[in-house]
Amino acid sequence: MASKTTTKYGKKADLALSLWVKLARASATFGRLTAANIHSFGLTVPQFSVVECLGHLGPLTLGELSRKQLVSGGNITCVIDNLEKEGLVERTHRRNDRRVIVAQLTAKGKTRFDQMFREHAAFVATMASALSAAEQRQLGDLLRKLGRTLQDRAGAPKK
Repeated sequence: MASKTTTKYGKKADLALSLWVKLARASATFGRLTAANIHSFGLTVPQFSVVECLGHLGPLTLGELSRKQLVSGGNITCVIDNLEKEGLVERTHRRNDRRVIVAQLTAKGKTRFDQMFREHAAFVATMASALSAAEQRQLGDLLRKLGRTLQDRAGAPKK
């Protein structure tokens, strides 16, 4: 059923608009709460995201990190600079191509990642517990389907 604010554009559009508002509000709230949790570790969201990525995937080039984080090379360089100052990340050059810079967690960074990510995962699990395990799987499947369909449409040639 569409909300009262979306009852004048036709059933299909009203339903889609209602879905969009609910999805946007839930995403904004989830994002705001997880960002506050991340800040409690003394990191920004982009810093935490890089530490998480390196913690799960291991060493990556700055280009790979940029693509995974969906940010520019300049932005990732700034984030890495700040993490390096904290002693959490180090940069090395590839032996076979010194132009390529690889970022990896330091021993301090690995320890910090293990501690932070366990706490953060528990926090996210608590927030998600508003839904049953089956509902979480179902919502995850539906969001994946929506995301992939929208990506396919965005990549399709315009007619």
